[in-house]
Amino acid sequence: MNRATHIAIIMDGNGRWAKLQGKKRIKGHEAGAQVVKSITTFCSNHPNIERLTLYAFSTENWKRPRLEVEFLMKLLTSYLKDELPLYLENNVRFEPIGNLSLFSKTLQKTIKMVEEKTAHCDGLVQSLALNYGAKDEILRAMNRLKSVEGEITQELLSKTLDCKHDVDLLIRTGGDHRLSNYLLWQSAYAELFFIETLWPDFRVDDLEKIINKFAKTERRFGGLT
Repeated sequence: MNRATHIAIIMDGNGRWAKLQGKKRIKGHEAGAQVVKSITTFCSNHPNIERLTLYAFSTENWKRPRLEVEFLMKLLTSYLKDELPLYLENNVRFEPIGNLSLFSKTLQKTIKMVEEKTAHCDGLVQSLALNYGAKDEILRAMNRLKSVEGEITQELLSKTLDCKHDVDLLIRTGGDHRLSNYLLWQSAYAELFFIETLWPDFRVDDLEKIINKFAKTERRFGGLT
């Protein structure tokens, strides 16, 4: 049976969830943040899951209304501060991916603080993709490799990316069937699960069902059984 050691999730549907509830979009983001807590806690206690990578803020999300972006930055800051005890209690190491240089100095400091305080944890690794886009990630990696002499191999490029680990299972909530510039290199052979459930309604039971289905999936990686 397959082991989903690295799970990646596109957490889509916060705004639509809020609209269906007759609430402002920011309420959807708040509800979505609570789901992150429960999913992270579950994964930290799962015997097979080693990494959980969550698409939190893309390079394209800057195009959203200014007030929504400002709220998301404040929500991220408060989330990280509030989650630090949960990380430590569950032995979770926090590793952000993405180009963090565009965030405020205050937010960068908070991200760095949580990363440093959880560096000793050796259980689940939770990565938040922040100001992340796969094309941007690959481009930045190639620029870092400009000075390398000789052939640039797949292994070398993989080690230069923000996320250096292949994805086993990629889940997108919210009903859309696309990767939206997320972990394109790492998901080359990931099993993809697209579900209609909006992220604030996503539950641990939903994740367990997907993991169980993944375990029975035949993965050939281009070969024959």
